[in-house]
Amino acid sequence: MPLTSIGDLASSLALRTRSVEIKTRIATLTDELSSGQTKDVNTRLAGDYSQLTDMDRRLRHLQAFKTVTAEAGAWASGIQTGLANLHDRVGDLSAKLVTFSKPGQEVTRQHMSNQAADDLKLLVSTLNTRSGGRSLFAGQALDTTPLADDKTLLAALRTVVSGQTTPVDIIQAATDWFNDPAGFEAVIYQGSDQSLDPISVSDTQDASLPLRADHPTFRAMLRDTALAALATDPALGFSETVQSDLLHRTGAGLLRSQEDLTLLQADLGHTESRIEAAKTQNAATATATEFARNILLAADPYDTATHLEAAQFQLESLYAATVRSSQLSLVNYLR
Repeated sequence: MPLTSIGDLASSLALRTRSVEIKTRIATLTDELSSGQTKDVNTRLAGDYSQLTDMDRRLRHLQAFKTVTAEAGAWASGIQTGLANLHDRVGDLSAKLVTFSKPGQEVTRQHMSNQAADDLKLLVSTLNTRSGGRSLFAGQALDTTPLADDKTLLAALRTVVSGQTTPVDIIQAATDWFNDPAGFEAVIYQGSDQSLDPISVSDTQDASLPLRADHPTFRAMLRDTALAALATDPALGFSETVQSDLLHRTGAGLLRSQEDLTLLQADLGHTESRIEAAKTQNAATATATEFARNILLAADPYDTATHLEAAQFQLESLYAATVRSSQLSLVNYLR
């Protein structure tokens, strides 16, 4: 029977090749044992990747929702903070203004007009708030500051009410200007006339954040605060009686605005709760999908440990054979 043999160089190469194969196998099995996931996905799935592909697509979809809900939650929180600031400021000012009903309080009237002017600046600043470089109350014009500054508003309104002699006529003239497309919307409001589109926060839920700085509640709030600031303006020349009555009426108007702001806060709070519910639901779905994916690709720890032990034994045996073959020589053979 013929005997086939290979040379020393070929034998060495064969041993090294086999060593690399076993080491690679050990590394793979060690990784599977530590991660609990099989590395031979094709064999595990029998070549059918449809279920795994669907799970991965679903997880990417849920990751996108995670980003969207985080941004929507931060946006809604910014608006809610702005509404709270408006509510507090309007509430404080209205409580003081409604106390005016009689003339003879010149110093106090002037003080309240000054406070109203300061508050107007803060109200405008709040409605011009940005979050992440984007305007919260400008509708779809995210890069636009929605309102002109308070001085522009006061100057425009001063012209509108000039010549009016009764508080009723003053307030009506201001109201007409705020509702006139050629008035407030053209001179003061610089945002979009389109609110933000509803935001999809899950497969089944949308969240709407439609508030803009030209909302009727905000217009009324700005109107009454601005009129209170102008009540004692020397350029308008209102009598003491008109000043006191105007301050009182604007205070009453701001009380109504405060109530409307409360309703806006409640509506926004409902939207915030929906965003949080969607966030929780999406997170639970993602966890369940990840769990199912792990089960699909799970490596049997007992089977993996058994194969790892066998591979380690093979490598040790290969090392032993390599050592013995390296010690072979004619001298040792003849001994």
